[in-house]
Amino acid sequence: MKNKILAFIIVVMVLLTSGCGANDYIKDNDKKIVQYKETGQNLPNNILCKPEPDTELYKVYEQYDKELKISLSKLPTCSKFKLNSNKSSGIWEMIFVKPLAYLILKLGSLVGNMGISLIIVGLLIRLILLPFSYKTQKQSKNMQKVQQEMQKIEFKYRGREDRDSLMLKSQEMMEVYKKYNIKPMSGCLISFLQLPLFFAFLQAINRVPAIFEDTLLGFNLGMTPYVGLSKGNYLYLILIVLIALSTYFSFKYTMNSTAQMTDNKEMTNQMNSMTTIMVVIITLTSFSLSTALSFYWITTYAFIAIQTYLFKRLSGETKNKKDKKDNKNKKIKDKLEIKRGLKYGNNN
Repeated sequence: MKNKILAFIIVVMVLLTSGCGANDYIKDNDKKIVQYKETGQNLPNNILCKPEPDTELYKVYEQYDKELKISLSKLPTCSKFKLNSNKSSGIWEMIFVKPLAYLILKLGSLVGNMGISLIIVGLLIRLILLPFSYKTQKQSKNMQKVQQEMQKIEFKYRGREDRDSLMLKSQEMMEVYKKYNIKPMSGCLISFLQLPLFFAFLQAINRVPAIFEDTLLGFNLGMTPYVGLSKGNYLYLILIVLIALSTYFSFKYTMNSTAQMTDNKEMTNQMNSMTTIMVVIITLTSFSLSTALSFYWITTYAFIAIQTYLFKRLSGETKNKKDKKDNKNKKIKDKLEIKRGLKYGNNN
């Protein structure tokens, strides 16, 4: 479990900092990735639309036009981008990346701000996945009951290795899964659904220059906190803090919930350690993220944290936790009363 989570963190961090690899970025004569000095962002060579003419960003792309996969002269401006603009490089781009980019651009034009558009689209994706997330959370809770019954079955057939016993054991286990409507493969469904959308969303953001030309709440959407801070704009520290907080509460609720379902103290400690590691790594990485990605990250993970908390409330998990705490306090109080009675001879 720990190795899988660590591997996932590494993959996400690589994708956040370098898109889908260094080969998707413009390189200079020294084979170094070209950055837009004003904002610190890496410039992709596979942009879906071109920046508005006469802008500084357009001039930089014009300088490296030969490095682009599609020449600027053949690309539409982002305001005129359509789903059929240019030929898609593959099914991935046609099904996921271009539709998301089109949605972001059209919604941005409608609300008048690309930053707000990113936030709305990010939240829409989470809302689409909400039923699947709830089903996964509910199944995780049922798994706790399943494990308790599985332990009884294991104890019942302990030491019995004959064919008939193994068949009966297997049948009883299947009945338990059926009883709680547990489908082992469905637990992975949410991951398979959200990962393509997550990576496509990152690509769509990186490959649409218009996003990085806009501002939100005084923040340049293309600028990284590192560059912003180096220019004396300490408001970018707010983004760093918000990323850290949203990541912490998101992973805290989801991981702790998973650990509690297994009722395993060792796993709980591992989950807490992994949460700390994730927050530290993501916070450090956020210094090199564009503000556009920062806003997306903050709103999405804040949504996940609230979603997980509400799921736990609906399932009665927080109530059960409070009841356990109250029972524990009552037992301690009873013990103290007994000791007090023994001391003063009032115990009946």
